[in-house]
Amino acid sequence: MSKIVVALGGNALGDTAAEQQQRIDAAAPVLAEIAKQKELVICHGNGPQVGMVQLAFENASKTSDKVPPMELPECTAMSQGYIGYHLQKGLGNALKTQGIDKSVSTVVTQVAVDGNDPAFRDPTKPIGAFYTKEQADELKRLHPEWEFKEDSGRGWRRVVASPKPSDIVEKDTIKRLLANNFVVIACGGGGIPVVHDGYEGFRGVPAVIDKDHASAKLAQLIDAEELYILTAVDKVAVNFGKPDQKELDELTLKEAEQLCREGQFGKGSMLPKVEAAMSFIRAGGKTAVIASLDKAAEAVSGRSGTRFVQ
Repeated sequence: MSKIVVALGGNALGDTAAEQQQRIDAAAPVLAEIAKQKELVICHGNGPQVGMVQLAFENASKTSDKVPPMELPECTAMSQGYIGYHLQKGLGNALKTQGIDKSVSTVVTQVAVDGNDPAFRDPTKPIGAFYTKEQADELKRLHPEWEFKEDSGRGWRRVVASPKPSDIVEKDTIKRLLANNFVVIACGGGGIPVVHDGYEGFRGVPAVIDKDHASAKLAQLIDAEELYILTAVDKVAVNFGKPDQKELDELTLKEAEQLCREGQFGKGSMLPKVEAAMSFIRAGGKTAVIASLDKAAEAVSGRSGTRFVQ
């Protein structure tokens, strides 16, 4: 049975727990159908969720000495837990309804990064809610160490370092679960970023790994044939948001590289998805597609999304 990695965007999952569960439940029958035919790993983003978790602890710590501020690695772990819970519940119900004999397991996943990655000197990864310029300026005043950037015309968001993944610590665990008839939820939010300190082992670092790059790395390490990156738009587009916007059905690696050089894709939104799809195809992956979560079934059957080819 072939392996497939499906990456769900954090923004595509909604803004509240109730909305997230609703969207997962809507997508679950399609994911269950995929699981019936393939060994399925589901990765997911957590950009909005991890920022809200950290902000909640930050605000609570100001009014109670019993609630300490929480660092980003721990906030990522928390988001992996509650998003994984929703996915396990929604997908588990769908598998049972369709009579598919598979179980679902969430793996709290550590992803190794290089402590000297230049990304630590240039934060680019958006997390948390969207703000107006005035709101972002006020948060910057309260938290001088935070950085904010405008995100593709949708508002201002906090940005943190986004180092590239070099390894998936729990990759062997994920392989064993797949071999034993599990659907696996892994690399939530791009994984918990860790660096290796020699004999000291791994330690968490304050960053957020892009979930698309982590998904592509995991797909490579477990020898998956297919990678689907599901987000809030149907297809990759050039001249996004402009009158001459054009959606693309297919992109060769050469064409995608040229569009990246031209700055066609937002750094905090579409660019990492395109780069992840390209890296997977370069590494020998058979299929890489960027598509809408709402049209996952059409994307898997080749009727929607942007497909990347050599």
